[in-house]
Amino acid sequence: MKKHLYPAVLERGPKATLGAWFPDFPGCGAGGRSLEETIGKAEKALAQAVDLLAEHNRALPQPTPFEQIVLPRGCHFLAYFVVGVDPPDPSERVNVYLPKSLIGRVDKRAAELGMSRSSFFGFAATLAIDRQLSSFGLYPTEPRSKVVKTGRLRAKA
Repeated sequence: MKKHLYPAVLERGPKATLGAWFPDFPGCGAGGRSLEETIGKAEKALAQAVDLLAEHNRALPQPTPFEQIVLPRGCHFLAYFVVGVDPPDPSERVNVYLPKSLIGRVDKRAAELGMSRSSFFGFAATLAIDRQLSSFGLYPTEPRSKVVKTGRLRAKA
């Protein structure tokens, strides 16, 4: 999914601090002692705000154009910046058939990690997809198809 880009306002705070807030997410803001720290915290705060909306089945707001942002009285404005956030990825129910013993092992490990069965399966699937499984001997290192990386057919031996 495409990232949503939201404007943020950077302002000077008390005692050499900085603050950042989002016009489209009332109450969502962050502060820090440096520009990097403030922007990093603002990115995390926006991600949490987006997750909270998703948990309550609420749509993301449309980003406000910079020229329409109204600065509150007393704001010590420094700059605008943009923060990108990934929109929530909705879940979908699927049915799979697995051996009961495997489900029991999954449930035990998920409980040890403080996760639900669904969360554990999602986590495990993500790891399996994102990691180089050939290093664990789970996938052959040579492609099984006749097409090599160049996209051409292999010459017959």
